[in-house]
Amino acid sequence: MEKVATGLLVLVGIIHLLPVAGVLGADRLAALYGIALSEPNIEILMRHRAILFGLLGLFLVYAAFQPWLQTLAIVAGLVSVVSFIAIAWSVGGYNEPVRKVVIADIIAAVALIAAGVINLVGHNQI
Repeated sequence: MEKVATGLLVLVGIIHLLPVAGVLGADRLAALYGIALSEPNIEILMRHRAILFGLLGLFLVYAAFQPWLQTLAIVAGLVSVVSFIAIAWSVGGYNEPVRKVVIADIIAAVALIAAGVINLVGHNQI
């Protein structure tokens, strides 16, 4: 079961690493999210967001192989994906590329919950 939890954390880490390509500039961000970044401030914020997702993605992948970090990684990942899903649903009206991000985050949330249950059972905490 530990290998399943490891695999789930790696999967979620990869999902978080996908937006890192956005750091390359407005064209890549537009391709990722289907939005025009006509203002430099939005580009700066979105490129910085790509870096933060990269850090979280790397942490998730690293924690997948470090059992003592897995609970923290699961919580951090859940905060990330659940907050995005909640914001997207509360705002609504998002485009197709953002809908794909919402779906990826739902998959990531399910994977993180499963990894959390495995983690708890593995530590005999349930």
